[in-house]
Amino acid sequence: MKFRVGLGFDLHRLGPGSHLILGGVEIPHGKSFIAHSDGDVLCHAVVDALLGAAGLGNIGERFPDTDPRYKGMSSLKFLADAASLLSQNGFRVESIDSNILAERPKLLSHFAAMREKISSAIGISIEKVSVKAKTMEGIGMIGTEEAIAAQAVALISFE
Repeated sequence: MKFRVGLGFDLHRLGPGSHLILGGVEIPHGKSFIAHSDGDVLCHAVVDALLGAAGLGNIGERFPDTDPRYKGMSSLKFLADAASLLSQNGFRVESIDSNILAERPKLLSHFAAMREKISSAIGISIEKVSVKAKTMEGIGMIGTEEAIAAQAVALISFE
């Protein structure tokens, strides 16, 4: 068995709204993502990590924000499509590790639901998905609550 690793990152600005979608979970918040799709930075980072590990491009190539088909779409669909593409090309997802970079809201109580949504979309066991969060200690766009970002690492295997 051979392995590959991919790294993903995404950031979206925040604007008026009442909730965020992170890891496929709707979280009450005084702001929402400014984005073409649902803006789920966590799923977007995981998609890029998966595609990058397999050498199959990136989220912008596969799901361009200029395509009206993706307007308001759930990023879990992007995740499921990316996982299917990997499978079609002989790859198996072994694990996902991720960090959400946000000053607020506090996310710990949502991690289990995020892990469940992500693992279900990819088709792997929940034990293979890790979700964590970090604040930026009030520094930069994330620290001043103008944006939220996520980073992810994917380990995939093939024969």
